[in-house]
Amino acid sequence: MEPNTPASSDSTIPADHPGVSELFAVLAYGEISAFYRLSEDAQMARTLQGKVALASMAAAEMGHFEMLETALTARGFDIFEAMDPFVRALDNYHASTTPSTWLEALVKAYVGDGIAADFYREIGHSLPAEVSRTVEEVLSQTGHSEFVVHEVQQAIKASNRDKDRLMLWGRRLLGEAITQAQFVLAQREALTELVISASGDLNGVVALFDRMQEMHAERMAVLGLV
Repeated sequence: MEPNTPASSDSTIPADHPGVSELFAVLAYGEISAFYRLSEDAQMARTLQGKVALASMAAAEMGHFEMLETALTARGFDIFEAMDPFVRALDNYHASTTPSTWLEALVKAYVGDGIAADFYREIGHSLPAEVSRTVEEVLSQTGHSEFVVHEVQQAIKASNRDKDRLMLWGRRLLGEAITQAQFVLAQREALTELVISASGDLNGVVALFDRMQEMHAERMAVLGLV
């Protein structure tokens, strides 16, 4: 993951903007979804080290979920009601990107989660300091990225076939993530307004998605999938 960026202290977006609660809610469902997914994917691990690595990542995701639950409760929201509008899109993303192999699970844990983090971090930088801090803490590294990188790099050195399949898998993760992000924005007016405000304008939103693709390419390169 990229190093933390200091929270903005001069944001023109109010901390009580309705889109902030929607941002926290979609993040919360993303975190609890990641917890279940990583717990399940750990069962595909080839070694005990792999099982522990993904289980530890899952535990971190649960910690992030609890942090968001606290933030939403403080704003007067029931977390389950707040998350409900985002269930369909995120469930569809995970249903369409269910790993079939241990290597696909690792790439999704490293690259797939990074795509979402890039999107939220990009807008988080333009939010009020208290909101930006919460977003950054939730997106903090879940650990064991070095393990993932080593496992994938070793595998693709041994098999060009695995490399080719994982390169295609990475492109699929990116495409599905962007599709579902656009679906969410089309459905949630307050969140869309927040994203546009944080990005500057519609052109800024387009540039945001372009940067997501660039950062995705960088992560793929780290894994050796270029």
